[in-house]
Amino acid sequence: MSIAVANQYAKALMEVVARPGARLSPEAAFTQLETFAETLAAAPELKGVMLSPAVPREAKRRAMGRVSDLLGLDALIRNFLDVITARRRVSLFPLITTAFRAQIDERNGVVRAQVAAARPLDAAQQAEVAASLARVTGKQVLCDYTVDPSLVGGLSVKIGSTVYDGSVQGQLEGLRRRLSSAAH
Repeated sequence: MSIAVANQYAKALMEVVARPGARLSPEAAFTQLETFAETLAAAPELKGVMLSPAVPREAKRRAMGRVSDLLGLDALIRNFLDVITARRRVSLFPLITTAFRAQIDERNGVVRAQVAAARPLDAAQQAEVAASLARVTGKQVLCDYTVDPSLVGGLSVKIGSTVYDGSVQGQLEGLRRRLSSAAH
């Protein structure tokens, strides 16, 4: 349910910043949300104040205002943070920020992929993987590459909830399942 709530807040913010003539672009709004999220994560005292039910709402607003001033946040983002604080949704802020980025990606025809390889990929291999994924998805693909030696060889790619497993480990696991089911 918290993901659904986070998506609603992200969607509401997108509706405001995507309007023609909005003074803040979706990308600029995301940058400011990300800056606040990093600040919140790096300041346990602030996070404690914002999440504590014992701290009065007005004290939270003052703390949020001071942090917003220090970070130079736009009034629209300040208002958004005030709404999140008033509705006790600060704990969802990382999810809201992620959901907002997904809204921007969707508007721009972009998908994000987590690519795990058994060994580091060079720039040419990374470009080839991204191009192949773009052909499969029909969208621009932004890849986040990691190394996972347990894959033995090949790649494992996750886009949203879809996993493309072209790893040796995945193929061996599939073979094991087929052999196990054939034996029964």
